[in-house]
Amino acid sequence: MTAGTPHVLDNPALASLTGPHARFAEKRGRVLRYPVDMSPWLALPDEPDAVDWADLAALAGPGAEVPLPGFRGEVPADWEITFQVEGVQFVDDGLAAAPDPEAVRLGPADVPEILDLIARTRPGPFLARTIEMGTYLGIRRDGALVAMAGERLHPPGWTEISAVCTDPAARGQGLATRLILAVAHGIRERGETPFLHTGAGNTDAVRLYESLGFRLRRRTAFLAARTPERLPEAVG
Repeated sequence: MTAGTPHVLDNPALASLTGPHARFAEKRGRVLRYPVDMSPWLALPDEPDAVDWADLAALAGPGAEVPLPGFRGEVPADWEITFQVEGVQFVDDGLAAAPDPEAVRLGPADVPEILDLIARTRPGPFLARTIEMGTYLGIRRDGALVAMAGERLHPPGWTEISAVCTDPAARGQGLATRLILAVAHGIRERGETPFLHTGAGNTDAVRLYESLGFRLRRRTAFLAARTPERLPEAVG
């Protein structure tokens, strides 16, 4: 890669929705997004223009809150920023990836229990169809799901590890670490490289990821903005 050439992880949702996850893409002009019951991630061009913002507003609808993860530019003046926090992106730099004998693959039938665990641990968005984005692994104790991790964005050659969470009653046993390494093993088995995102202020997660062998690749942002209540008339 030459200096100045964009990396697929600079705009991972765009690389995912135009690559391995293209089958999920909902599109208007140059704007792409996942189905709203699958993931809040959407993809703007690297340098969106006024037409792109209008297409995004039309896709989302008037007065809608639109997540813009990773976006660092200026939003239009008539959009309201509703959420903004600094984030970090880590990449595999020597993970001791390995399968876990206690990990089980989760599927659509497990979604109600997954959503219950997500609600209690709040690792980030997980919706009714997020399970379709990749492999999700869990650990059960006495039949109950107590920890999970899985795959989300899928740029060519890379897979994002996401939804890492452990029930409060099961913390301190290293379950999250085991599941991260098990998910990473599956990613590597496909010849791809694991990466992940977290909040820059989530110091416990940052320390864990660095101790496992992830390397900070770039700082990013998690942003959301509300579309105008009145959208302009379509042109053409």
